[in-house]
Amino acid sequence: MTLRVIFMGTPEFSIPTLAEIMNKGHEVVGVYSQPPRKAGRGGKVRKTPVHDFAEQAGLNVYTPKSLKKEEQIEAFKALNADIAIVVAYGLLLPTPVLEACDYGCLNVHGSLLPRWRGAAPIQRAIMAGDSGTGVMIMQMDEGLDTGDILLSEHIPIGETMTAGDLHDEMMVRGADLLGRALDALERGSLVPTPQPTDGVTYAKKISKAESKINWSGSAEDIHNHIRGLSPFPGAWFEMLKTNDKKERIKIIRSALPVDQENAVQNKNEDELIIECETGCIQLLEVQREGKKSVPAKDFLNGLQGELKIVK
Repeated sequence: MTLRVIFMGTPEFSIPTLAEIMNKGHEVVGVYSQPPRKAGRGGKVRKTPVHDFAEQAGLNVYTPKSLKKEEQIEAFKALNADIAIVVAYGLLLPTPVLEACDYGCLNVHGSLLPRWRGAAPIQRAIMAGDSGTGVMIMQMDEGLDTGDILLSEHIPIGETMTAGDLHDEMMVRGADLLGRALDALERGSLVPTPQPTDGVTYAKKISKAESKINWSGSAEDIHNHIRGLSPFPGAWFEMLKTNDKKERIKIIRSALPVDQENAVQNKNEDELIIECETGCIQLLEVQREGKKSVPAKDFLNGLQGELKIVK
């Protein structure tokens, strides 16, 4: 069975799923993505990654600022799609859009619902110190990630895994899982399961204020904080330079020394270990303002004098 599909996505994360739909031989009758916006130095207007990919694939792209207006809803319905697939689109879908296709709208979500409903499930899972998460195919409804679950797959979170690492793995796993969901839909074996009522948590959007590191926390909490914000927007601290000016240092990767009690005293000259209120943390890769990220050893070699952290 060849499905007529509307795909709705914006960032790079969405592209493998769109590619999987096309590889399965389904007809993508339209791609919805966020409108082009100014970005980067110079404020050049840029299309989203999904927009670029879809145009190169010869697909029709639609970039409305909202789907609430009647004309946009009618344009969506006019595509006469069997199903809509939503992956990190970024716009709310009104009820007429959710109900426009025979099979409704399916969403690829980056957590094991009902844990981490909302905007930043990948980051929040790591920041909370979760040992595992997952990816799910959900039947969308009017609520915030409250729809029935169709398929799911568990993903372990390693002790040094960053949000970037998890993003990249989930991007591939999500595409594969969506492909399997479409296969199951063709066989008539895609069975919806209501979400549990217990264990609901919300993954609120990451704010800029969260990026600054509070060294008064525990080493484990700070390590999780760093991992959850790496590589973007990046957790940072300030160091005091020789001219008494402050410079922001972003931490890309960190680790927890095995011997917490003696790590500072026994560290090598090329190791960057910082004491926290409880325990200590080793910085493995850092980035100075306006520079590329480098291993901690190279960062230390480039310093003039000892590292003075502003706490």
